[in-house]
Amino acid sequence: MTQLHQNLINGEWVGTDGVDNINPSNTAEVVGVYARASAEETKQAIAAAKAAFPAWSRSGILERHAILSKTSQEILARKAELGELLSREEGKTLPEGIGEVTRAAQIFDFFAGEVLRLAGEVLPSVRPGVGVEITREPIGVIGIITPWNFPIAIPSWKIAPALAYGNTVVIKPADLVPGSTWAIVDILKRAGLPNGVLNLVMGKGSVVGQTMLDSKDVNAISFTGSVGTGKRVAAASIEHNRKFQLEMGGKNPTVVLDDADLKVAVESVAQSAFFSTGQRCTASSRVIVTAGIHDAFVEALAERTRNLRVGDALDKNTEIGPVVDPNQLKQDTDYIAIGKAEGAKLVAGGEMVKGATEGYFLAPTLFTEATNSMRISREEIFGPVASVIRVKDYDEALATANDTAFGLSAGIVTTSLKYATHFKRNAEAGMVMVNVPTAGVDFHVPFGGRKGSSYGSREQGKYAAEFFTVVKTAYTAAG
Repeated sequence: MTQLHQNLINGEWVGTDGVDNINPSNTAEVVGVYARASAEETKQAIAAAKAAFPAWSRSGILERHAILSKTSQEILARKAELGELLSREEGKTLPEGIGEVTRAAQIFDFFAGEVLRLAGEVLPSVRPGVGVEITREPIGVIGIITPWNFPIAIPSWKIAPALAYGNTVVIKPADLVPGSTWAIVDILKRAGLPNGVLNLVMGKGSVVGQTMLDSKDVNAISFTGSVGTGKRVAAASIEHNRKFQLEMGGKNPTVVLDDADLKVAVESVAQSAFFSTGQRCTASSRVIVTAGIHDAFVEALAERTRNLRVGDALDKNTEIGPVVDPNQLKQDTDYIAIGKAEGAKLVAGGEMVKGATEGYFLAPTLFTEATNSMRISREEIFGPVASVIRVKDYDEALATANDTAFGLSAGIVTTSLKYATHFKRNAEAGMVMVNVPTAGVDFHVPFGGRKGSSYGSREQGKYAAEFFTVVKTAYTAAG
């Protein structure tokens, strides 16, 4: 009998009813059976986190450091095993899965160090004989809601700082990929985390997520997901006067200028648009190309796209794994039909790929002769679909790149220092990449966007303290 992976509430594994976690590379394979929490169980998890907060928020820095450091070490030691689990449940290729697990270990290691680097300021007051201390304190119960596309990295970069700064946590992973988060929570529990400090409630957003949003005892919510759900998180949080952080969609541009190295441009765009099956909020789905290089670039990118090997995520020859589930596959194919109807020219992909097993395999898809007003250029598809937009020069390229409701990541491929420098300053995005793919951010630097992509302070690195702590100013009179 398949093991039931239960929810963790107040240090106890609980839950009786489970749902199959299906492998998108092989729909006949059940990765595992994972419990679904009820609204009542979610309330119990929130109550446990609230009760655990006073002791954990005042715990010693060596205790917190040791738990996060031990967690990092186990994740890294098990990277092959956990990477395979991730690839089986989400569909990333095995090298990508192992790479993401390694990043999770690095995140926990970084925040183990941050525990020991907690610092404040001591300033003189304008009043003689009075001192001022500025410190950061934990907020309380943090609700964490994570997406399916990075099932171990995103939970890690939210859980690790929350715990490092002395908060307690209730986390709801995406319903499609509970396995990776369950593994992280299990590791943290065995690393010595006190009961109630971290609670895992798996299940439907309409039940678990909504209960978290409705609770006055959740002091802050960190959310990554769709724009629509993000707006609901914001509305509910404002009603409770709670802190909230949103990472949502992207429609990221990559600009290719006439002076670009053609090989660098093609590889950068191929990786940005199609790797991880294009299921990244930082993926580049708008490729804005100046006239002088356009035809040569399109020919080379179309050939690269057609030659990408699609298949089982665990196959060593696979470059592009499956789409995550039937709903996402339908969204991708619907947008391919929309692109054709809008008049864009399909030059590569667009069709299903037959694999050795039944899976959601879609050929990477490239459109040309697109315009920035088309729906395929305006709306996030979240699949291996990219469109090339021809422009006359750099000025038009920059204007087109910025003509979007989103602002997460933007890239440029050029050998011109002048244009690279100007683009870094003037691209309306939270992250700018020059001659590297738009997807891929180091674990120790801030992650986040502008406009409709993000709301609130940045994630990752030392900037995480902005969200997971509150500033206190204290005065002391001498003598």
